[in-house]
Amino acid sequence: MKLSEMPYERLDQDWMERTFASLIERQKQAADGAGQFAVHQEYYRLMNHIQTCKVLARFRYDMDTSDAFYADEVEFYDKVGPVVQSLDKKYQEVLLASPYRPYMEGKIGQVAFRNMELAFRSMDEKLIPLCQEENALAAKYVKVIASAEIPFEGEVYNISQMGKFLKNQDRAVRRQAWKALSGYFMGVTGEIDGIFDSMVKNRTKQAQEMGYQEYTALGYCRMNRNSYGQQEVERFRSQVKKYLVPLATEIYESRRKRLGIEKLSYIDDDMFFPDGNPAPQGTPEEILAQGQQMYRELSPETAEFFDFMMEHELMDVLGRKSKKQGGYMDYMPEFKAPLIFANFNGTSGDVDVITHECGHAFQGYLMRNEEIREYLDITMETAEIHSMAMEYFTEKWMEGFFGSRAADYCRMHLEDSICFVPYGCMVDEFQHIIYAHPELSPEGRKDVWKKLEKEYRPHLDFEGDPFFGNGGRWQMQLHIFEVPFYYIDYCLSTICALQYKVKMDEDFQGAWDSYLRLCRLSAKEFYVPMLEKAGLESPFEDGCIQGIVRHFEKRLF
Repeated sequence: MKLSEMPYERLDQDWMERTFASLIERQKQAADGAGQFAVHQEYYRLMNHIQTCKVLARFRYDMDTSDAFYADEVEFYDKVGPVVQSLDKKYQEVLLASPYRPYMEGKIGQVAFRNMELAFRSMDEKLIPLCQEENALAAKYVKVIASAEIPFEGEVYNISQMGKFLKNQDRAVRRQAWKALSGYFMGVTGEIDGIFDSMVKNRTKQAQEMGYQEYTALGYCRMNRNSYGQQEVERFRSQVKKYLVPLATEIYESRRKRLGIEKLSYIDDDMFFPDGNPAPQGTPEEILAQGQQMYRELSPETAEFFDFMMEHELMDVLGRKSKKQGGYMDYMPEFKAPLIFANFNGTSGDVDVITHECGHAFQGYLMRNEEIREYLDITMETAEIHSMAMEYFTEKWMEGFFGSRAADYCRMHLEDSICFVPYGCMVDEFQHIIYAHPELSPEGRKDVWKKLEKEYRPHLDFEGDPFFGNGGRWQMQLHIFEVPFYYIDYCLSTICALQYKVKMDEDFQGAWDSYLRLCRLSAKEFYVPMLEKAGLESPFEDGCIQGIVRHFEKRLF
């Protein structure tokens, strides 16, 4: 069944609530562990149905944000989502208190029960109105970004479509494109400030209702940080500042010389070569076909996966004016089908979709027949290893996308990955500061961002730009609005992906076997033990980042 043929019907909320009530009561009455697990398998079917309905509706809305029908459906799920969370919590309370918990732990794992405990600490019925309001605020922000109309060179573009101009080989074109983008955000920055101010107040109130002093603790629970906390993250960021920021600064200086300019400006931040960044050859259809050939050659598992995605039209990658910005992977359990969403814009990012999002989707496809639903509930710092490592495993096929500039792409990709980590840590530290000080004004929040820019990205010159130079760049970061505290997961996983890069340079097949092992471990283990079983070092450990820096200093300079 192709994506366009998949039937959709709005989730019946009354049926869902009745089913939850029945499952909860039957769990309480279960005579033994086997009986409890039998009821739990029915719970799987319920949650699979809820997830499939929600994912399909949201995906079709994201394909066209002007579609009134699916706009209503998404609004419905934004409202019903907190209800589901509350009912799910009641169900999990029964499992947590069950006399048969040891039996159930043997069936679904200790990680699952730790996640239930976090869910118990992160949601309550009294939060439903606040969560609904939070969802509405996030939707409002998405609408502001998706509806952007930016006049440039006689045409009107959305933010994604501006990408090719922001990375144009001609520096004068880049400067004008960045000014146009800045102009758009100057026009909406007040509105975004208002949305975010309401979000901070909303999330802080949710945290206080749950007994926390500030939102950060609640945010960590909601991100399923089941085996590490703020101290480990702070230690990680400290190592990034000590070892990785200097390496990134070296990379930027090398790039400045390569570009032949006196001083790097913010308009050059995404430029790597004087003759322009390598861009993929061919049409979007040809890029997808090349991707299919690549995955057929990489391994039998990836061949089967990508053929499935193409056959069932499970990738929507073409940019359109009314389409949501960004890219992601999602999963519909009733169809056992991953979905990939993206916005091709003629840059190397189009190929990154074929590698990064397919890394997510491949892991989902690999685990599609897993009966224990909890084993699929991977936390984001693990999920992003699957995607970012895939970017490196596919490098040997880049000639098919970039021709004679394949080597340029691979260098750009490595430099960009290393330089991303300081930026990602900056996003994370920004959020920690913001939620520790919810009383900050919009101007105060922008001042925080400006200060962090100097710590994490000291090379940047904003040329006095009224938006980017005044601490506004964070307003473009979707994760800050939709999924707070997610961004550090990209940083942790980048460090793991760079470890895979080191491994595959020495033994490609051994590295691939480790990667498959990691994918199949899924959520069966806690984070650090899982890394150990796959043969990776924990990014939190002293020496991990320092070792990576030593390796790539030799490779890059």
